[in-house]
Amino acid sequence: MKNNTQNETKRTTAPVMLPVDKLQAFDGHPYKVLDDDSMNELIDSIQDSGILQPLTVEGTEDRYEIISGHRRFYAAQKAGQNEVPAFIRSVSRDEAAIMLVDSNLHRERILPSEKAFAYKMKAEALNHQGRKDITSGQVVPKSDDNRTTELIGEQTGESYKTVQRYIRLTNLIPELLDMMDEGKITFSVGVELSFLDDQLQYDVLNACEESDCTPSYSR
Repeated sequence: MKNNTQNETKRTTAPVMLPVDKLQAFDGHPYKVLDDDSMNELIDSIQDSGILQPLTVEGTEDRYEIISGHRRFYAAQKAGQNEVPAFIRSVSRDEAAIMLVDSNLHRERILPSEKAFAYKMKAEALNHQGRKDITSGQVVPKSDDNRTTELIGEQTGESYKTVQRYIRLTNLIPELLDMMDEGKITFSVGVELSFLDDQLQYDVLNACEESDCTPSYSR
């Protein structure tokens, strides 16, 4: 009964209207907000009908960070909206990070870079809450030490090794990570490149640009 009461105090029972100038993106959030056809459709929808699904935010009356709804917030700004509906959550930073990641992992298409930084953000949040994680190696024996990535894998339908490999991708230089998002580098090659230091990664990038090719095992 006590836990239920605590959970109820962490959320507003109904959305409230918040000024857009008091909202900001969640620091370090891993999901990209793109100006594409889908965004244009969302802008048109908001202009016609407003925001149908409220955002989720945390913070105080002076400043709120968005937990879920970054695309809706961006579209609302483009649509000229001065206020947006939002649920206000009173949660810790780690709880907010986990909520942010989980609210987006169900999307139909997630870029490799988004998944990489999302898994990293969630792993770090879980670690702060007392769980352990290992992301330093490509293949790690199953043990209590990698329970964090195992837990994320259980929730996403992936093995803990796959989760760890995605987190490895956060060590790629931006140019190589962009190539992964564009489908020019395979997942396994990206993981291998992530073990190189930044200078060696730039050497690989420059060599590929000079040869007009993309990184692969054969090259």
